[in-house]
Parts: sequence; C-alpha cells; structure tokens
Amino acid sequence: MEFKEFGFSDELLSGLDAMRFEKATPVQEKTIPVIKDGKDLIACAQTGTGKTAAYLLPVLDKLIRDGHNKINALILVPTRELAIQIDQQMEGFGYFLDISSTAIYGGNDSGEWNRQKNALTTGADIVIATPGRLIQHLTMGYVNMDTLQHLILDEADRMLDMGFFDDIMQVVKYLPKERQTLMFSATMPPKIRELAKNILIDQEEVNISISKPAEGILQAAYMVYDTQKIPLLNTLLKDKDLPSIIIFSSTKQKVKEIARSLQSNGFNSKAISSDLEQAEREDVLRDFKNRNVQILVATDIIARGIDIEKIDLVINFDVPRDAEDYVHRVGRTARAQTQGVAITLINDKEILEFHKIERLIETDIFKIPLNPELGEAPAYNPEEILNKRKRGGQKRKPAGNKRKTFKKKPERKQKKSDN
Repeated sequence: MEFKEFGFSDELLSGLDAMRFEKATPVQEKTIPVIKDGKDLIACAQTGTGKTAAYLLPVLDKLIRDGHNKINALILVPTRELAIQIDQQMEGFGYFLDISSTAIYGGNDSGEWNRQKNALTTGADIVIATPGRLIQHLTMGYVNMDTLQHLILDEADRMLDMGFFDDIMQVVKYLPKERQTLMFSATMPPKIRELAKNILIDQEEVNISISKPAEGILQAAYMVYDTQKIPLLNTLLKDKDLPSIIIFSSTKQKVKEIARSLQSNGFNSKAISSDLEQAEREDVLRDFKNRNVQILVATDIIARGIDIEKIDLVINFDVPRDAEDYVHRVGRTARAQTQGVAITLINDKEILEFHKIERLIETDIFKIPLNPELGEAPAYNPEEILNKRKRGGQKRKPAGNKRKTFKKKPERKQKKSDN
C-alpha cells in the first residue's frame, strides 16, 4: 500500500517522498486508518516494523490540517535513547513540515534542563519524554498540557517492565480527559491489558507478528561452557568484514570484560551501559552509527532504543533472562525487510532459558557444532533436564504395599494431684 492512499496532506506526502518513504509496512497499513479516525488504539508489533512512523504520520497530518502552536502530542518512552531516536526522526519530518519537537529525559546537565524547560514552556508541537523526567517538569507548574490531543505510549511493555506504571498514571493526571490515546507494544502481557483498561476508551486492537523475529534474520546458536565463550567470540569475529556488529550481554561487568578482550585482540569495539554518562553514551552510539566503531558491546539498555540501519550481525553473549528480550535483541538486525544474522552462545546452565525462547518464537534454532579446537561442548538437552526435574519433584512412595502401623501408647495413670 502506498502512502498516498491514506489521504495525507500534500505537504506530508512531499516530505515522505523526499525522505524516500515509499510503501507502508503492515503495521502502518492497519494502524494509520484507525488513528486518522480519532480512535484509541492498542497495537502489538515487533521491533523494526515501522511503528514509529505508524503513529507519527497521522499525528503530523492532523497538525498540518488543524494548525499548531502549542503542545499537541506527548510520546512517552522507556529510555532516553529511544526519546532521542524519535526526536531525530521528527527532525527529518520537521525539515519539510515546520513542526517542532523536543526530547525530555534525565541527566545532570543544568543546561539540558533549561533547554527542556524552555521547549515545554514555549510549546513544542510534539514532546517525546521519559516518564520520570517529565514528572519533574510537570510538578514545577510551568508546563501547560491543556492543548494536548494525543498521548502515545511507545514500548509500553518495556516501560512497565522498568516499573513505570505509577509514573504513567501520574502523568495522565496532568492531561486532558478528552484526547486520543495510542499504545504500541512489542508484547501483550496481562499488565499491558491492565494499563490499557485504565487509560484507553473503546479502543481498537491491532496485532502484528507478536513476539516473532523478522523473517530476514538467520538465527543460529552454539552450545559452550563459560570458559569457551570469549575464545569462540574471537574466532567468530576474526577476519569478518562486517561494518556493524552488536554483542549483547546481561550485565555491565560482562560488557566491560568482553570489550576489553576484543580490544586487546585488535578489534575496533566499544562498550555501552548505564555506567556511562549520557554524553558518553551518545558519543559511542554516534561513532557506531557513523561506522567509526565496528563492534558495539551493550547491555539491554539499548536493545529497543537504537535505530541503526544495516546491522549485519547480532551476538547474544549470554541467553536473555526474559524470552521476549531475545526478540528485541535480535530485532536490531534485518530491519526494514533487510537480511541479518543473530547468533546466541548458550552455556550448560542456560539451556532451559533458550528452550523457552524457542517455544515463544515457535522455532527450533539450529545449533552449530563447536570447533573441536575449543574443546568438548555441552549437549543441548532441554527435554531431558525437564524430565529429570519432573521426576525429582515427585514424592517417593514407601517400598512395598505394607501399611505403616503405630503402637498405641499406654494410657497415663492419673495422679492424685491431677484431680
């Protein structure tokens, strides 16, 4: 479906043409008509399906038609990285449409706080914010949300995972009751339903490929012991002429260890985690996006908050604790119908966690045999482990069919003192 079929204004269509937006993705086809009709919406779509444009385009079209000079739309996001990413997309649209946006997120820079305050008081058309920092501004009393028409929650499931339910509800108290509310989520757990019940009214629902990696991702895995992971990683990356690689690990400590090992072996790599200051994170992401850094080693802090085209390879150094996080990690590659590769290193203690992932995505991921030079690898045997646990959990029955009998205790003789 082409974008002109949505009935967008000529200004927006010209901007889309200049930015080489040609055909709508499935999530855009299904959600844009609902949003244009002014209905509340809850949409479930995996990372990399074009959901940001799915909500931005109809909101921008309405701004063009109705005029704008104050805060019209609020987009709540879980991380500053995602806020910056969406704001950068808005800068592209704003170049053609003269519509303003601002990103509101935490940090210790007083200059950044003043910039955010100025943008909120002068009335940027679209505000993209993390809940905690926005609440700080709202409680100061200088933010007027009376003109707001659209509330959008992007990565709603991630926000709830990070404990933002109460913050979201607090932000909602500052907003007009008459508004359009849109929720976009990669998964649809019960807590998302609870949030939707609290803030949406008579909503439409759209589901696109729930919790499934994109078709263009070639998925594979290795069975390894922990001591084999770093040697295998160096072997996998040796002589690889791939300009853009992300390695995910679950802990900040491991991220540092992996980055140090890669650097000592001559790889062009950098680490990114919550230990870095915001400015440092932005510098690392900029270098990676500009292809000045080949390998980015990261925690899940950016699993959803990075939008970089043509990431060639994603490596899960360890299995994600949450099966759904696997989808977000590998979703960094094969974006926008391109091809990509995702490899996971599974140790003997992570077998059941990876089995959960395979059940979630309904796919048996190919296990590549480990090079004999790296030693013997553990076997992938989830069913055997599950059966052992099941047997271990059963209560043992007494041997034989004899019933256990107990001798009756003799009655205690009463003493005179008892009376």
